[in-house]
Amino acid sequence: MENVVAIILAGGAGERLGILAHERTKPAIPFAGKYRIIDFTLSNCVNSGIYNVAVFTQYQPRSLADHIGIGMPWGFLALPDRKIQLLQPYLAREEGRDWYKGTADAAYQNLHYIEEQDAELVLILSGDHIYKMDYSDMIEFHRKSKAEATLAVTRLPREELQEFGTVTVDKNGRITSFQEKVKEPKSDLVSMGVYCFQKDFLFSCLEEDAQRRSSKHDFGRNIFPQLVGNCQLFAYNFEGYWRDVGSVRSYWQANMKLLDISPPLMFTSDWPIRTREEEHRPSAIISQRGDVLNSMVSHGCIIEGRVEHSVLSPGVRVAENAIIKNSVIMSDTVIGRDSVIDCSILDKRVIVEVGCQIGFGNDFQPNREEPKILSTGITVIGKAARIPAGITIGRNCAIFSNVMERDFRKPIIQSGETIKPKRHRTTRKE
Repeated sequence: MENVVAIILAGGAGERLGILAHERTKPAIPFAGKYRIIDFTLSNCVNSGIYNVAVFTQYQPRSLADHIGIGMPWGFLALPDRKIQLLQPYLAREEGRDWYKGTADAAYQNLHYIEEQDAELVLILSGDHIYKMDYSDMIEFHRKSKAEATLAVTRLPREELQEFGTVTVDKNGRITSFQEKVKEPKSDLVSMGVYCFQKDFLFSCLEEDAQRRSSKHDFGRNIFPQLVGNCQLFAYNFEGYWRDVGSVRSYWQANMKLLDISPPLMFTSDWPIRTREEEHRPSAIISQRGDVLNSMVSHGCIIEGRVEHSVLSPGVRVAENAIIKNSVIMSDTVIGRDSVIDCSILDKRVIVEVGCQIGFGNDFQPNREEPKILSTGITVIGKAARIPAGITIGRNCAIFSNVMERDFRKPIIQSGETIKPKRHRTTRKE
């Protein structure tokens, strides 16, 4: 794989993830306890033997940059043949420098970097999907097909297709049509956001697209529909597990799927998922009063209550008589005594005080402010929120980051409601 450069597109704002993505880019969102979403793409690279990687960031990149660092957990050492670069958009005097307008524009604005790499092939990857894939198999298919561009595709259920680009192929695997997010797609073959290009061919595609004023400069919307029938464009059929966790519902479902007795993805010694470990944390403790059933509990957790069918990130504390069910709880969150958490996602450093109920009741009223984001019964609590003692919160609720006791005007938050931190005037002292 020494003549391959991998480009990871990791600048997505993650609008469908609501408050989970308000303060971080989508690939940096925690997943499966101790991991981040981007860990899967990075691990796929190194497990496939690809050590020349660039990560294109844009939206809220700080947590992602802190997580990746110089890439040592994934084996990116300070050696010429093992390097990882984090590249952000910037404004400059040179013509054409601006914030990225789309996925294709992100690649176009970094053509100088790609040109500098001693590579024949460019592998373009999305940094916000959960999957395990050996890219060397796709690259071998690309070469054998004498393709100029190859898309990885997988099959999804009919009800999910309108959220993705879909393709039709002939008997040789050549793509005969590409449709981006249409209501009635012709096929159930979905583009995975994994592309392999001949470097020179990629350059010509991006240059042509950059000159097209009507273009949104996106691979799915603009590049691939233009290529169909005009080049050697092939589909590589991937039959393993792949999920786009781009919505609150799909993110929650993917975490819950990990708890199956025979998980579809994790975690095998021959294909390790690497991450930045927090070595200072001790092992998890389950007290005599604690009870854990079919759950993933990370290091540093202290369990004195009951945890059922849930995923807990490092450092979570569950007090006596507290119950967590069907939920995702992120790092250093504290669940107070006698509180019940059901079908919810709690971000980092949330404090739930004594006697709260979150995800309560059978009223599935969609969220009034964001009905497309919260409509399946899942309640989301933002980072560092503090839920006062005795508060009851229904379903499809959005509790924003950093809310405090004074932001709750009533003890019961009905299903579909949103709580935001209120602005409080301060008197300036001269």
